[in-house]
Amino acid sequence: MNALRRAHYPPERNRVAAHVTLFHALPPFCEQELRELLARVVAANPPPPARLEGVMALGAGTAVRLTSPALLALRDEIADRFDTLLSPQDRHTPRLHVTIQNKVAPREARALQEQLAPALAPLDFRFAGLALHAWLGGPWEGLKRWSFRG
Repeated sequence: MNALRRAHYPPERNRVAAHVTLFHALPPFCEQELRELLARVVAANPPPPARLEGVMALGAGTAVRLTSPALLALRDEIADRFDTLLSPQDRHTPRLHVTIQNKVAPREARALQEQLAPALAPLDFRFAGLALHAWLGGPWEGLKRWSFRG
């Protein structure tokens, strides 16, 4: 995923490695509580199984579509804890994906989707862990990573 992202994501906006976003905007004041919760979640759970399903159109971009009921269940657990603090965007269950191209002309996005579709065969995998990042008005700062047990 990182190689695809480096090859197709506009370099001036490619500031983080390939990732799956579970939440877009949790308030900074809940950081310590979130850190504690994430540590407990990964300690209590094995790596969630997932499946790469293929290409996903983003309109002005391209992503790799993923499924993982187990990861979404963990996300729901976290969302329940911070329910009243969730942004409208974070109140909805996300469509799991890794963005590999963004903010390009729709024609360019469709061309990449047609190119990648035959090459992206379904693949089973497990998520290794969770990470927390903070938006610093331009760059992202990696705050902490937690690995699932096992």
